[in-house]
Amino acid sequence: MNYKRRLILAACVVLTTALVVVSCVSPAKEYLNIGNKHFEQGRYDEAIVEYTKAIEFAPQFARAFNNRGLAYHKKGELDKAIADFDKAIELDPSRAEVYYNRGSVYFDRGQFQSAIANYDKAIVLAPGFAVAYNDRGYAYLHMMKFDRAIADFDKTIELDPKLAQAYDGRGLAYLNKNELDKAIDDFSKAIELDPKLAKAYFNRAYAYNKKGDVAQAKADLDKCIQISTDPELTKAAKQLLERL
Repeated sequence: MNYKRRLILAACVVLTTALVVVSCVSPAKEYLNIGNKHFEQGRYDEAIVEYTKAIEFAPQFARAFNNRGLAYHKKGELDKAIADFDKAIELDPSRAEVYYNRGSVYFDRGQFQSAIANYDKAIVLAPGFAVAYNDRGYAYLHMMKFDRAIADFDKTIELDPKLAQAYDGRGLAYLNKNELDKAIDDFSKAIELDPKLAKAYFNRAYAYNKKGDVAQAKADLDKCIQISTDPELTKAAKQLLERL
């Protein structure tokens, strides 16, 4: 499915519907903010150095552990990422985003039940957390629990009707249930919302092919190949196109 989850970076801000910057004056927060700038520019090793400085200065600084965990996740050092999220939760068990971030690591390790348990906790703490529902839906997809996945994607869409990934995920669930018209409708909506979502073209092509509409399937595969930036997806699209 090649679904890429969002990462929730903790900053020296107030998180509501917008980011309202407040005064950040302590050295630990300064290190955190510098680390965040490195992180946002993809310099994860430099970010880890700054987050570690923040932790050394303030060992109870949960946000620094969360953000260092994200940097380790980006580097593929998943055990270190989980250890940092564990510590962030130990220090501040009320932050929904940390459970979400830890769930994302378990997702990438293929430990979908553990991922779901963390998304569950994030949702309990933040019932409007749309991407937690979305990612739990993808975890249920991997576990072949398609009705539960659909329920989560329904909730995601209720909370965030413009999230293309949710329609694509629900389309995959319908595709696996052989409800092809519903699947095509959802893939089409995902494409409408995000015309560069190459995997939605691939998924719709697969659904069209199952319906016997080979011409439309080929058109979608051509489009997928044209816009894909994922070598594995491009290869899969070319292989399927060759078989049609």
